[in-house]
Amino acid sequence: MGLISLLWGVVAMLWMVLALIPLLGWGNWFLIPFAAVGAIIAAIGILFTRTQHRGRAKTGLVLNGIVIVVGIVRLSLGGGII
Repeated sequence: MGLISLLWGVVAMLWMVLALIPLLGWGNWFLIPFAAVGAIIAAIGILFTRTQHRGRAKTGLVLNGIVIVVGIVRLSLGGGII
């Protein structure tokens, strides 16, 4: 679970970089739910993994959280469209 959430977070981060380009802000509407699913996978990974092996899941949760926050800020600055 940790590796899946980490890879999911990396893909979401790359997608976020593309969505920061002007006139591609509409991609954030798809990015935020995508990153939310990654955060849920990371949370499940944290719950069901032993303490010593939670590093990847925690990193995936942080990556997906950053993507969600940046996506929401980007949408609010662009009025939800641009």
